[in-house]
Amino acid sequence: MLSQALGITRVSLKSIPERWAPSLVIVIGLAGVVAVFTALLAMATGFESTLKATGRSDVVIVMRGGSDAELNSALLRDQTDLIEQGPGIRSGADGKPLASAELMIIAELIRKDDVKNGANITVRGVEPSAFPLRPQLKIVAGRNFTPGLRELIVGRGVLRQFQGTEIGKTVRMRGSNWTVVGEFESGDSHDSELWTDINVARTTFGRLGSSSVLAALDGPDGFGKLKSALAADPRLTVDVIRETDYFNGQTKQFRQTIGFLAGVVTIIMALGAVFAALNSMYAAVAARGKEIATLRAIGFGGGSVVISVMIEALLLALTGGILGALIAYVLFNNLSVATLGQNFTQVVFNFKVTPELVVRGLVIAVVIGMVGGLLPAIRAARLPITTSLREQ
Repeated sequence: MLSQALGITRVSLKSIPERWAPSLVIVIGLAGVVAVFTALLAMATGFESTLKATGRSDVVIVMRGGSDAELNSALLRDQTDLIEQGPGIRSGADGKPLASAELMIIAELIRKDDVKNGANITVRGVEPSAFPLRPQLKIVAGRNFTPGLRELIVGRGVLRQFQGTEIGKTVRMRGSNWTVVGEFESGDSHDSELWTDINVARTTFGRLGSSSVLAALDGPDGFGKLKSALAADPRLTVDVIRETDYFNGQTKQFRQTIGFLAGVVTIIMALGAVFAALNSMYAAVAARGKEIATLRAIGFGGGSVVISVMIEALLLALTGGILGALIAYVLFNNLSVATLGQNFTQVVFNFKVTPELVVRGLVIAVVIGMVGGLLPAIRAARLPITTSLREQ
């Protein structure tokens, strides 16, 4: 049976140029399904990897109790001091606790692709310890801001997406002017932020405390020590979260939304591709009716015909899937975009077309090809030989 099926398949493949239009319908349809599916999930994967890269398991974020994001958290100055002196926090090179009180402010800048409307951007006021807490963050041009002055350093993602953020430019935010003095790169969500001295941010924007405290843990038991101590202090009502857990949680809603959207769009397009494949394969079988009937008359079995038609459908589907994956990779891989994060500010990230996404897209294409080829294959095998010859 297999030998017969391969023989029929060879004849079928040689005749594809004569049936190029129906075959092209299958290939293009499945290429569209795979390309859209891969692109949507590449967006979710890129956003998730950007936020995941931000977190470290040996660093914690301390926020006001019940806050699900830094923007919703507020800590007073005396609370910040208590947190930074808590047990379980590692000491820095200067002997002081390696902790940074940080203030998140939402400002507005003009995007390069939308000159009429502003977009939210994060301004992060930090203490000097913020830099050793994030060793991946490097100043790649200019210099660091000077404490006490209205100076900013900007992430590379901000430079790619927003106007007037180059070194030497003056940025106006909420009625105050700031000078851009440096550019930094961290490879994570901080690339979407502007950094400045926390005390200057407090004075300029009328804030008294901070949004959170970032602290390095002193050994494996540091997390438990710090969390227990802060929970036992009646002056504090805070949540202690590992940085990795915090940023993983920030991607949850976005991943669910994009996953749902990808599923709905893929199902709709897949239904169209299935009907296109059915129509094309029925046409292909009808065009080869006399040929198939002759082969069956000289001894080729119906099972061989089924396998042959299925192989042709799967090869066309696989071709479409590979084409769709290639289109998604060329057009979207490493494409830099910005979207709203959990803090309702712009997060700049790159699409990531991973091998896993490509494989998932090809599996979808193969399944659609199987569904689209099965009924025509069964019809070709079961149709009486005399009927096939008369239809031809």
